[in-house]
Amino acid sequence: MAKKSSVEKNNRRKRMAKNAAPKRARLKAIIADKTLPMEERFAATLKLAEMPRNSSTTRIRLRCELSGRSRSNYRLTKLSRIAMRDLGSKGMVPGLVKSSW
Repeated sequence: MAKKSSVEKNNRRKRMAKNAAPKRARLKAIIADKTLPMEERFAATLKLAEMPRNSSTTRIRLRCELSGRSRSNYRLTKLSRIAMRDLGSKGMVPGLVKSSW
């Protein structure tokens, strides 16, 4: 099991990113619009830089839903390789045939 603080930090990042997504998108649209004056686009860049870094979606880490493990996760199932192996051994993953000899 991962450290509880690491899992909670990632959850906080998810919440912040969800709340700040509309504002970030609006500022990025202003920055990308070449028809606007340079001063207005630069002001939008500064406002975007002032926002918390944890409100960016790139800061969110993919973690295992069961164990919280941060490495070697499958995006489709949101489980780590270890959790997939355990569930596969118990026959709880449909379509997964785990062989061991």
